[in-house]
Amino acid sequence: MEPETGTRRRRGLASGIVRTARPRQWVKNVLVVAAPAAAGELFSWHALTQLAVVFALFTAAASAVYLINDARDAEADRAHPVKRNRPVAAGQVPVPVAYAVGGVLAVLAPAGAALLCNPMTALLLTAYVAMQLAYCVSLKHVLVVDLVVVTTGFLMRAMIGGLALGIPLSRWFLITTGFGALFMVSAKRYSESVQMVGKAGATRALLTEYTTGYLRFVWQLAAGVAVLAYCLWAMEEGGVASSSLLPWRQLSMAAFILAVLRYAVFADRGTAGEPEDVVLKDRALAVIGLVWLAMYALAVVDW
Repeated sequence: MEPETGTRRRRGLASGIVRTARPRQWVKNVLVVAAPAAAGELFSWHALTQLAVVFALFTAAASAVYLINDARDAEADRAHPVKRNRPVAAGQVPVPVAYAVGGVLAVLAPAGAALLCNPMTALLLTAYVAMQLAYCVSLKHVLVVDLVVVTTGFLMRAMIGGLALGIPLSRWFLITTGFGALFMVSAKRYSESVQMVGKAGATRALLTEYTTGYLRFVWQLAAGVAVLAYCLWAMEEGGVASSSLLPWRQLSMAAFILAVLRYAVFADRGTAGEPEDVVLKDRALAVIGLVWLAMYALAVVDW
């Protein structure tokens, strides 16, 4: 019976570590294909294998941050009605184990990037880990900076695939991606702020320092800049088709703007939670996204 109990305990520990690494959040790391896809560089075995490696390394780096964050916040999480069920707070994963696994992953991810990719990829991954750990320790308590850090994390995901493959990053790509990420991040904060009215202290403490009016201003500003940057990016090569059947890149502006307008509906209602949940749970938004993707793909292959 004793070996069986030990095996069950090890399985519970392994399961807890995986849950602490937030597998549901790994879908965000698909953004590593953004720059190569925009440049039309996905159609080679080398690109696909390199992006698979980058996805795995970024997932390891993000998991390291989650583990260290939960270990650091274990005491506070135990007093929270929802967070107390997290494996570290609940005691399923001991705090020293969470720190150890997180520390190992935080070192291995940039080291793996240096060995398997190139120095720029390793440098960006190192910067990501350092920035996110600084966020866990103190930056998440600093007004505006917390929004910038979370937004920059999304931007780094979108950049790293291009850096790994040596693809020059368009200024419009960076502006569109950065402000698009800020739009979703601030919309989520706005939604949390709306939902916590009358329940102060029920969620992240910094939200009490923001006003809903300010957060609304941020997501509206970010949405406007993202749309403008995307339109300038789409028009960069001219407003007429070259050898393609239709000017797909320019036509994709309509789908992009429609997607932003649809997402803004949820932001305005105060129901824009995790970006991946909003996109995957709203059928209309998912369809608009697929239409945009199809148009952009046609533009890339010049069909």
